[in-house]
Amino acid sequence: MTENNKWIVREFISAINNQDWQKCSEILASDFVRHSGTFGQSEVNNKDRLLEYLQAEYETFPDAQETINFLVAEGNKVVVHSHCHATQKGPMGSFPPSGKVLSADFISIYRIADGRIAEAWVEWDSLAGLIQLGHLEPPTMQK
Repeated sequence: MTENNKWIVREFISAINNQDWQKCSEILASDFVRHSGTFGQSEVNNKDRLLEYLQAEYETFPDAQETINFLVAEGNKVVVHSHCHATQKGPMGSFPPSGKVLSADFISIYRIADGRIAEAWVEWDSLAGLIQLGHLEPPTMQK
């Protein structure tokens, strides 16, 4: 079971990297839910909303590629530590395109139900990302 769940997650990440939205749709449960506190994002509460979200990310970061560093599975959950490399060519919320490269690690937890991804928790260091993209200045250290 855990090996099959890991395979499902690998296929999902590959489909995202290839912008194969049909395959993503097939892998996701219709009532999929995504949780994330990054930028105060609201919950994505179905697969269509997630696909819209992912497509919008590719408008901002058209060359985005996620590389899996490692996966750990237990029961119906798969934890992924991954790395994303992407150039910001479009706006990101109120932040204009910077043309700079984002190099960030993510931690995602996927819950698998009936052979599909039913739920995900995704977090990353958005402050470091905004600094890399030139939208915020790094904090100065007090002596």
